[in-house]
Amino acid sequence: MDERERSADGEICSADFSVGRKGMVGNSPTRFLRAVAYPILLLSVVSVSAAALWLKWDPAWVGSLFLIGVIAYLALLERLIPYDRNWHPVKDEWRWYGIYFLLTMAGSGLAQLLVALAVGLIAPEEPARHLWVEIPGALLAGSLVSYAVHRLGHRSALLWRLHGVHHVPEKVNVANNGVNHVLDIVLAQSLVQLTLALVGFSRPAVLVVGLFVAAQGYFVHANIEVRIGPLNHLLASPEQHRLHHSTDLSEAGHYGSDLSCWDHLFGSFTWHAGREPAAVGLHDPTAFPGTGEILAALLHPWRHRRPEPGPRPK
Repeated sequence: MDERERSADGEICSADFSVGRKGMVGNSPTRFLRAVAYPILLLSVVSVSAAALWLKWDPAWVGSLFLIGVIAYLALLERLIPYDRNWHPVKDEWRWYGIYFLLTMAGSGLAQLLVALAVGLIAPEEPARHLWVEIPGALLAGSLVSYAVHRLGHRSALLWRLHGVHHVPEKVNVANNGVNHVLDIVLAQSLVQLTLALVGFSRPAVLVVGLFVAAQGYFVHANIEVRIGPLNHLLASPEQHRLHHSTDLSEAGHYGSDLSCWDHLFGSFTWHAGREPAAVGLHDPTAFPGTGEILAALLHPWRHRRPEPGPRPK
């Protein structure tokens, strides 16, 4: 890797780094909330998935409403159990993040539109195999494609000009998870959805996996003091994703936002207990327009000067 790296062999314990981490010795309700926050999120994925399949809800409405619920839940947790209170958005950032969120939703909608015909013609209505066999298969396949596209977005100078927009903020929180170049979203989501359709996973399996991936995507980006311990070696977490956004290249792996198995398999897993980034954002902040310069960021890929690629795995 050569974008955002540094050796961090010991635990960082700066006194002024994170108000959230100071709260680790907080009162019992706070400790309880930290313990149950992630299980509640996973339970909501299972519950909504089961209800949607049983009651045959419209996948489009289920996905949209569930995403709104996940964002609201995590935004509340950011206030109750923050990792770093300095990472809360300020007034101007809320406005910028809101515009980016709408652009991200537009990109997601365009991606779905581009593969809708293929999904409609190829993906079977009912699972060819047992649904509980299909779901893990769809999750692994979609996660692998997502990992590959994300990692390539950091290795390729051309794709980094799109993906680097997401790494501009010097904070990691739920609100700025939507800070993306719209074409980056179109590319990533189109490839994942098209892969699932071409492999032949059924629509129910794709729905369930989509709900889990949506929940995970916002969970890992949340500014919350939640630690999942040994589960980090199976699932992605905020602990890992903060390292991904680190300005220190030696720790900025973790390209998976749902599963961590691909990071292990392909050598981009850098997390260990106690490892935390000293700072997040771009290694070279001048390489991209600021978060508030939205039009400039959208036009940035076509500027003459190319920024260096993002973090590359060793």
